[in-house]
Amino acid sequence: MILKSSPTASESGKPAATNSFNWTYLVFFGAFHGLALLAPWFFTWKALFLTLFLHWLFGSIGICLGYHRLLSHRSFQVPKLLEYAIAILGALALQGGPIFWVSGHRQHHAHTEHVDKDPYSAKRGFWWSHVLWLLYPRPEFFNREIYQTAAPDLLKQPFYRWLDKYFLMLQIPLALLLYGLGGWSFVIYGVFLRSVLLWHSTWFVNSATHTWGYRNFEADDNALNLWWVSIVTYGEGWHNNHHKYPNVAKSGYKWWEIDVTWWSIRALQRLGLAKKVNLYKS
Repeated sequence: MILKSSPTASESGKPAATNSFNWTYLVFFGAFHGLALLAPWFFTWKALFLTLFLHWLFGSIGICLGYHRLLSHRSFQVPKLLEYAIAILGALALQGGPIFWVSGHRQHHAHTEHVDKDPYSAKRGFWWSHVLWLLYPRPEFFNREIYQTAAPDLLKQPFYRWLDKYFLMLQIPLALLLYGLGGWSFVIYGVFLRSVLLWHSTWFVNSATHTWGYRNFEADDNALNLWWVSIVTYGEGWHNNHHKYPNVAKSGYKWWEIDVTWWSIRALQRLGLAKKVNLYKS
């Protein structure tokens, strides 16, 4: 195991000159963070439990299992209707539509830490890979006509084209449902606080696991294993393992490398719902 320090920044350490700051995105993310700060005034134990449950449901099942291991890497297969249901959970995480998310992640693996070709290159610095790449959106990663070419398998399916376009609208029925179940407390905790916590959890995979941690495998990138990121991302923090074998369904290899998302895949497999689960390291 090799300890690794912070990656070297790019020559400028700043967004490319062609990148324009997107004020709409800043207002959107800022509003969610601001409303999440209202949580102490709307606290109930039920609302807190709701946040933790939805963080797991939309994060571990929707993003980690669905968007990441199922759609991005095709490390296992499930029946198409179940795949679509899991994709909806990923869309409810509010991290972009499936074609956007998958295309960006595939480009990250194809050009890891390349300052221009990796959407959230860690060589541009911690904060670029954590959040600034979203505030300085580049057309090749955010223009649907361009990014969708990196996910042709999803593009050819009408369901994914629809979900990629309208994923944001799913927050409306979710908010109405939560309001009916628990009033504004459930809305603040289940929509805004949950979104903010889940955003930063996922963003830490882009930033922190390319900055601190250890390696099980030698690699020519700065992807590292970081235990606390794996806790908040249900196993995605074993990033060196994942970059070494990206198409393997399991991310934790050592006995202490707990991979909660893998437990869910394994459960689906035992139920006969997950097929062709790839555990072959090649």
